[in-house]
Amino acid sequence: MIKSQRLLKVPKDVKLRNLLRHAANAEVTERQLQPPMGFEQLETLAEELLEKQNVDREYLDFTIVLCGNALWRDVIAATPFDRRLLLLPQCLKNTQSCQGEMDSLGLICAGCKGCQIDSVLSKAEALGYTTLVAEGTTVAVGLVEEGAIDAVIGVSCMPVLQRSFGPVSRAAVPVMGLPLLYDGCENTNVDYGWLFEEMHQYRPHPDKEPLSVSLLKDHVEDYFTTSTLKNYFKGKDETEHLAVRMLEIGGQRIRPLLTVLAYRSYTDQPNEEVQQLMAIIIECFHKASLIHDDIEDDDDYRYEQETLHRTNGIPVAINVGDFLIGKGYQLLAALKVEPVLIAESLKVVAESHLNLSRGQGDDLAMNKDLFRFSVDEVLHIFTQKTGEAVKVALLLGAIQGGAPQCDLAVLAQFADWFGIAYQIRDDLNEFHSEQVQEHAHHFPFLLALLKERLRENGGSDMIDSVGPDNFSQLCAIIRKEQVDLHADAFQKLYVDKCFRELDKLQNLKLRLSLYGVLGKIF
Repeated sequence: MIKSQRLLKVPKDVKLRNLLRHAANAEVTERQLQPPMGFEQLETLAEELLEKQNVDREYLDFTIVLCGNALWRDVIAATPFDRRLLLLPQCLKNTQSCQGEMDSLGLICAGCKGCQIDSVLSKAEALGYTTLVAEGTTVAVGLVEEGAIDAVIGVSCMPVLQRSFGPVSRAAVPVMGLPLLYDGCENTNVDYGWLFEEMHQYRPHPDKEPLSVSLLKDHVEDYFTTSTLKNYFKGKDETEHLAVRMLEIGGQRIRPLLTVLAYRSYTDQPNEEVQQLMAIIIECFHKASLIHDDIEDDDDYRYEQETLHRTNGIPVAINVGDFLIGKGYQLLAALKVEPVLIAESLKVVAESHLNLSRGQGDDLAMNKDLFRFSVDEVLHIFTQKTGEAVKVALLLGAIQGGAPQCDLAVLAQFADWFGIAYQIRDDLNEFHSEQVQEHAHHFPFLLALLKERLRENGGSDMIDSVGPDNFSQLCAIIRKEQVDLHADAFQKLYVDKCFRELDKLQNLKLRLSLYGVLGKIF
């Protein structure tokens, strides 16, 4: 945790600032550290650096900023200028003579030459930067998430840099922060030599240039238009028509996006046709599982539309699901890649298909007897269902991209943790939803936790007296026993496991991309 009361001091002596900057860069390089890094780790690194340089601890927080900058420097330097944002604070303006106007985003510089803002903006825009004069941490993160930019160089006071660490870190935004030389809300100053030096750094490096998750997400969305799908679905029969319609129907396309992210992170020469086909293959398998799940769970709506079995009947829906599974395997077998890659991919997909079916079988058994399964057993079901779907998406892209075995193992474990965290989140959302359907099987993890807690407290017979059909009373017991708070703690635990697993990835591009995905979802 970032402590609320800290000595946020910037050295006035330019020689000391430069000494600490260069020392931070050397330390990160020598230790071969990679972003992102948590605050506590940065703090320890900064403390060791100050001790090594024999510099007073009053500059600890300034040194933490420098260490963070050093971690991100190569990533930002590898990012093209036109994919960067320069963020300046309004307090750099001369309040006595400023002729600029304010809009919803910040200050519109009038170019009056009353301060350095116009000069800095002109240099940045000549290089290709997007520029913004505002206290804009939220705006900056939003621009990254929208796909407008990939990296940020921001000037701000130390308190704002401190407050920004959390949201920027969660979103894995490549950011470099330059502290103002002194705090204050007007007529402040920055080390312009340092700023211009960082602005002009550009060292292309394909392994370090970040992927734009949002741009790739839009790209993936285009794969599921009628004009694209007709290249792979050429039949005129009703079964194929319904299959294409199911692929076109919404959803977040998270699974095909993960496949594309993994593929683009590892391959040196991405093949657009292979990338497109992999995304469609993963979505074929996903939509098939949803069609079958909706039948087995007797659900009437999906994506706010009537489910296929409700509009066309159960036999037709089962057949369309089967068709999508077969189509997925057909497209996979026809990928224009090395046969060994097809063989490895088929093995992963087939194993995933079997595990997901086992998980669905246990899920159906759980629906019949809600209190039969323990907490650990429910978590295992989550890994077999949601975790397995994420796993096959990541592994298919990573295998085709040429990922090493060590990274494939990390991605497999990450997918398990992700599946658990995601399903716990879904359980909590269902429980707290105002439109909750009155079926306790929508939050099985909470029921398993309740059973465990009541057993510990000697009240397990309470469940038998209530029964799963008495929905309102069951919910009241869950709240009374604070089971939802316990489940929330479990979710945080598994989200943290996801982040820690990603730290083991050798591939920086995928690590940063998945950090961003996690930050947005959780």
